[in-house]
Amino acid sequence: MILAVDTSLGTAVALIDADGALRASASATDPLGHAEVIGDLLATALAEAGEGDITHVVAGMGPGPFTGLRIGIAAARAFALGRRIPVIPVPSHLAAALTEQAALAAAGRSDETFAIVTDARRREVAVTVFAGTDADGLPIVHADTVLVRAADADEHLDGIRRVDVVTLDAADLARAGARALAAGKTLMGDEPLYMRHPDVVVPGAPKKVGS
Repeated sequence: MILAVDTSLGTAVALIDADGALRASASATDPLGHAEVIGDLLATALAEAGEGDITHVVAGMGPGPFTGLRIGIAAARAFALGRRIPVIPVPSHLAAALTEQAALAAAGRSDETFAIVTDARRREVAVTVFAGTDADGLPIVHADTVLVRAADADEHLDGIRRVDVVTLDAADLARAGARALAAGKTLMGDEPLYMRHPDVVVPGAPKKVGS
């Protein structure tokens, strides 16, 4: 099995089989209380999944807020460390794109270009444009993730259809990681896609006081 954890929007956990079938999932839509629910969601999903060895952990790497995003990544890494299994970093928008492309494929529109749009707070949105899938079944990034003012998003997209995402399917996050693993691909490094730097900074050295 593969376990996926994401806290880029709400908090989402899922486990899939080697063939991509869903074994268990648990989620909470609150965009803030990640630390309060992540442990219970993991316990619920693991109990629902039943017997089986977890071989990899997929971590949703954002874009997302600094504090919320690092809670999910830390949980994924801690679980993997305890089981001595690898972590697969996956951009969270890639999972949302995989969800959208499944719907497009069912409608015979697999090659359509679209943008995944998520709330970045402070009247901004995070936008990633995708177009089609590659030979390994992974969404192709047409334009990298950028942060834009919410009021300017449609102008920025210039006619590209937008898909506003408020919850992430952790099962599709796991499937994206599984496809990358099978293809020998590295989707990204270990550095999360923080939407902006944290507001809290380390204070500078105290000012010298003259005599």
